[in-house]
Amino acid sequence: MINQKESKSSKLMKASIFGFIFGFLLQKGGVAKYEVIVGQLLLQDFTVAKIIMSAILVGMIGIYFLQRFHLIELQLKPTHIAANIIGGLVFGIGFAFSGYCPGTGAAALGQGNLNAIFYILGMLVGSIIFAELSKKLNNSVNKWGDKGILSLNEFFKIRKGTMILVMIVLLTSILGLLN
Repeated sequence: MINQKESKSSKLMKASIFGFIFGFLLQKGGVAKYEVIVGQLLLQDFTVAKIIMSAILVGMIGIYFLQRFHLIELQLKPTHIAANIIGGLVFGIGFAFSGYCPGTGAAALGQGNLNAIFYILGMLVGSIIFAELSKKLNNSVNKWGDKGILSLNEFFKIRKGTMILVMIVLLTSILGLLN
């Protein structure tokens, strides 16, 4: 079961180790290269899409079994349609202009791409702005399209295991088409 009394420093250490491994794998997969990311945005190089779909598959299956055997407890956030759309647009615009997302930006900086510094600074400034606006957003944007806590299988009204199988078939089919 989950260790509720795990110290903050222990959690931070585990997160740092995971982050290092994640960044290493992003770099080894080639998705920390600006050219690869731009190739994805131009629909010419699908390396990024393949890595993201592979990560979704592994993570989805892993989380399903960890939860099924009571090794983790998910803490889902409420679904806010308008906030998700606006956040996705802001993220997408930043991604398109910079050629980086948070993970690939950090990995790119780690491999010596100094242009990633500007992206990371922009991300930090954006995070500060969001933090300052969050109270106002909770009273406005987050109320537009508030669906409460809603998972994909609940949305489609099917069992969780069935949803996992559907996603496995769908994502592996797409991965096969991208090769």
